[in-house]
Amino acid sequence: MVREGTAIEFETLIQGGTVVDGTGAARHRADVGLRGGRIVAVGRLEGATAARVIDATGRVVAPGFIDIHSHSDVTLLDDPGGESKVHQGVTTDVSGNCSYSPFPIGPGGFREMRDIFGPELTSERDWDWTDLDGWAARHHERGISMNLAPLVGHAALRVAVGATGDRAPTADELSAMQHLAAESVEQGAFGLSTGLTLTPGSYSTTEEIIALATAIAPYPGAFYATHARLWAGQHVAAVEESARIGIEGGVPVEYSHIAIIDKRAYGHPEDMIAVVDRARDRGLDITFDVYPYIAAGTGLMQFVPEWAQAGGVQAMLDRLRDPATRARVRISTAEGWFRGMPWDWESMVLSDIGTDANRPLIGRSIAEAASIRGEDPLDTFLNLIDEESNGVAVVVFNRREPDMRAFLVHEAAMVGSDGTAISPAGVHGPPKQPHPRYYGTFPRILGRYVRDEPVLTLESAIHKMTGMPARRLGLTDRGRVAEGAAADLVVFDPATIIDRATFESPHQYPAGIEAVLVNGEAVVTAGNHTGARPGRVLRRGA
Repeated sequence: MVREGTAIEFETLIQGGTVVDGTGAARHRADVGLRGGRIVAVGRLEGATAARVIDATGRVVAPGFIDIHSHSDVTLLDDPGGESKVHQGVTTDVSGNCSYSPFPIGPGGFREMRDIFGPELTSERDWDWTDLDGWAARHHERGISMNLAPLVGHAALRVAVGATGDRAPTADELSAMQHLAAESVEQGAFGLSTGLTLTPGSYSTTEEIIALATAIAPYPGAFYATHARLWAGQHVAAVEESARIGIEGGVPVEYSHIAIIDKRAYGHPEDMIAVVDRARDRGLDITFDVYPYIAAGTGLMQFVPEWAQAGGVQAMLDRLRDPATRARVRISTAEGWFRGMPWDWESMVLSDIGTDANRPLIGRSIAEAASIRGEDPLDTFLNLIDEESNGVAVVVFNRREPDMRAFLVHEAAMVGSDGTAISPAGVHGPPKQPHPRYYGTFPRILGRYVRDEPVLTLESAIHKMTGMPARRLGLTDRGRVAEGAAADLVVFDPATIIDRATFESPHQYPAGIEAVLVNGEAVVTAGNHTGARPGRVLRRGA
C-alpha cells in the first residue's frame, strides 16, 4: 500500500518490511528511507515523514537483483521498459555476454557485425555508434527502466578487425583486438566475454584468449566471462581451460551458465565443481552462474557445423543453397552437434520463426515439425534455417534438475538468466515463444528453491542475486541495502512469489513482486509498470 504525505523527510519511505540486505547476513526488521536516488537511512524510523510511503509489512525488502548473465544489449532500444526483467525485480542486467557485444564496430560497419552475429543481437533499430560510449549514449537518449552493465565481446573484437574466418588472427589483428578490448574497458566495460562454441569465437585458441585477458588485466576489477567450449565429452576440459585463462591472463573468471549438456555425462556435476574448487584453492577468483531450468535457448544456426558457419549468416545460407555444399553440410550434421553429441529431435522445440508460412510450427519439436512436413528431421533442421534466412530459434531440453541444483547451491554460484529484457507488447512479444527464463528466473529461485522445494536459504539466494554479482562487477554502491548505497530495491511477498512463465506460454509476469525501484524511482508499483525510465548504463570503476 502507498500513501502520499506532505512533510518531506524522505522522498520515499519503505516501512515495516523484513530487510534481507544482500550480504548473506540474517534478515531483520527495518524501515528504509530514500532520497536523491540513494538509501539514506536503514533502521527503526517510526514517526518519519516522506512524500511517498510503501507499506512493506509482511514483505521482504531486498537489493534489486543483478542479472550477471543477460543479452539485453539492444532489446532495450526496442522495449525500453524492460518489462520481462523489471517485473522479476531485476534492476541491473549485465550485457555483452557470450562474446556478443554491439561494440566496438570496425570499418565494415554495424551491418557486417549483425550479419556475422545473426539473431544473437536482434533489434528493430539501426545502430549508429562505433564504441561503448556511443552505445551508452543511445540508451540514455531514449531512456531505459533498468541499468545495464556492459562487457566487451570477443566475437565483436574479431569482427572489428576482420578476423571472422576459421583461422587465428594475424599478429597485427591480435594487437588491434587487444587495443580495442582495453579501450572498451577504459570506456567502462566491466570485462571481456567469450563464446567458444559460437563462431567466430570457436575458431580461437586458448592462447588468443589469454592474450586478450592480459590486455584488460591492468584495469582494476576487470574480469573474464566465458561461454566455454562445451563440445562433446569436453565439459570438464571446458572449466579447466577457463581456469587456465584466468590464471595465465591474470584476471578473475566468471564461468557462464554452468551445466552438463552432454547426456552421456549426466549425474556428475562434481567433476566440473572440482575444477572450480581446485582453482579457488590456487587463489583464482572464479565464480559461475546458473539458471534454474532444464532447457537452453538459442538460434538454430548454433548447431550447424562450424566450417559451414564461417563468414557469417549469408555465407552459411549460400552454402545451404548450393546443392553440392548442402550435401557436405548434411553429412557433417548427421554426425551430431557440438562435435559429436547425438541428436534428439524431440528435445528441440521451435520458439521463434519469422515467416507466416512456418510460424504455425512454433511450439513444435523438430521431430513433430518433420512429421508435419513429411521430411527427415535432419532435413527439416537445415530447411528451416534456409527458408527462414536463419531467423529461427529453439528451446533445447538438454539438462537435468539434480545437476542444476548441485551447481546452484555451491558457494561460487550466482544466479544469471541468460535471458533478455523485452516487452510482451513489443516487437519481441507473441507469437514468439522465448525461453521462460526471460520472465521467471529470479522469482523461480525464490519461490521454488527457497520456499517450496528448499535448497537455499532466503539470505543465501538473495546474496547470489545481489551482493555476489555486485562484488564481481566491483559495484561497491549496489547489491546491498545499506546507507549510502544506490536505491535499487525490490519489495516482494515471500509467501506468494513464483514464476508464471512456461515454455508453452512464456510471456507471463511472475507473482509476488510488488515494488521495484531503480535509482530511487519506482518502476513497478502494486505489480504494475509505472513507465518510468530511471535506468542508466553503469561503468566499471565509476
